[in-house]
Amino acid sequence: MPMAMDQMAIFRFRCFCFTILLLSTISSISFLFWYQCSGPCNSSETQMPWQKQSQAINLLSHASAWNHLSFSSQPPPKLLKVALFVKKWPHRSHAGGLERHALTLHLALARRGHELHVFTASPTAANNASFPRYPMTNLHFHLSKPTSAGYLDQAIVWKQLQLQNSTSRPFDVIHTESVGLLHTRARNLTNLAVTWHGIAYETVHTDIIQELLRSPEEPQSYALADRVMKVVDEVRFFQNYAHHVATSDHAGDVLRRIYMIPVERVHVILNGVDEEIFKPDSVKGMEFKRKFGVPGRKTLVLGMAGRLVKDKGHPLMFEALKQLIAENGAFRNDVILLVAGDGPWAARYKDLGAGSIIVLGPLDHVQLASFYNAIDIFVNPTLRAQGLDHTLLEAMLSGKPVMATRVASITGSVIVGGEMGYTFSPTVASLKKALSKVWEDGRAVLEKKGEACRQRGLQLFTATKMTAAYERLFLCISTAGNRDEQDLCQYRG
Repeated sequence: MPMAMDQMAIFRFRCFCFTILLLSTISSISFLFWYQCSGPCNSSETQMPWQKQSQAINLLSHASAWNHLSFSSQPPPKLLKVALFVKKWPHRSHAGGLERHALTLHLALARRGHELHVFTASPTAANNASFPRYPMTNLHFHLSKPTSAGYLDQAIVWKQLQLQNSTSRPFDVIHTESVGLLHTRARNLTNLAVTWHGIAYETVHTDIIQELLRSPEEPQSYALADRVMKVVDEVRFFQNYAHHVATSDHAGDVLRRIYMIPVERVHVILNGVDEEIFKPDSVKGMEFKRKFGVPGRKTLVLGMAGRLVKDKGHPLMFEALKQLIAENGAFRNDVILLVAGDGPWAARYKDLGAGSIIVLGPLDHVQLASFYNAIDIFVNPTLRAQGLDHTLLEAMLSGKPVMATRVASITGSVIVGGEMGYTFSPTVASLKKALSKVWEDGRAVLEKKGEACRQRGLQLFTATKMTAAYERLFLCISTAGNRDEQDLCQYRG
């Protein structure tokens, strides 16, 4: 028995060493790439977005987020036929960030006049009476039953795509949300763009956070070595996609430096949300507070929204609040937390409640808009280091300051300074300190930060800005290399 335990310990030590070696190798590649690019790469193409462009730039080599650029709101120079591959089309309030991105972007493109074909899975593909319907003749859905794992059936959607290409006008652009269309099918499509809502390299950070927060009673996870190997796999197969869209500045940097994808094939377009829905409205905020019984004596209203699960940071938030409520009577009397969403942590928040927490359940977009207007600050304690969370952007456009975990995608694109909110390390002590700081600052300071958030949101995070950037990318891809058409890959400010 002791010998078996020694062998297991040796095995685990070797796995740990292997993980460290791989991470070190990846970091070395990143350093070498930076070193090679530190001189000639600092050209006008990597100019800061706020600097005035004196000459046309090649959009395909533009390193900064396209949201910083100003594209015309006039009708597009040509109408495109676009194919979208997405695992699931959102239904009512049951949608994750990827699905909401697909909905917001492609409905907006259809309203711009482009012909959209959505290839997606539906359990009731044969009888789609319950599938959402839209009053647009240029928006078409091609449904198929999902695989047993819940993904798109690649053979079926590929046949659907080929049929559309052969019986009518071929697609100008093919867009896939993450691996909606697998790389094995995408590798020969030069007019394809994939939007990544999370990549394995970012997930390694998530796994490290989860391991550090693991209690002694929980079993140790050995997924980290597997995750690093997934990074290696992604570095290999990502090359099969022609164009890559990163939804955060950090992800774009990783794709270029760590995944070694050529600069001209990586484009940063930050997520955007509907600015017509998410905007300041104090009347709606007051009505929302009355409806859900928020006591008027509370001087600070915190808000959280989303799936109430472990990887969204709810064990961390629960413990920090539990300690603050127990330790500080003034905090307990002044502060109330509104929790929108559902999941296993909803019941625990209710148990902790007793005048300090109100669990609202899932809310649709209209209700969420009122929710944001009812709070003083939005808190996102996520432990996931990938993607760009829509809830932060919705809160900012609603004129609310934000508070979130200090991960690269958030600090690199959203909370870029203290004038917009607060960040914290994923520890109970750091979160408690940040919550206490918010409470001490009070509403006057928070309102000023909210104004700064609103301005940044309007500059970068609206659905209009996101749609304009994607439209221009798709136009660029469709005309690249075609001498008979206007070169839409050139940009002049």
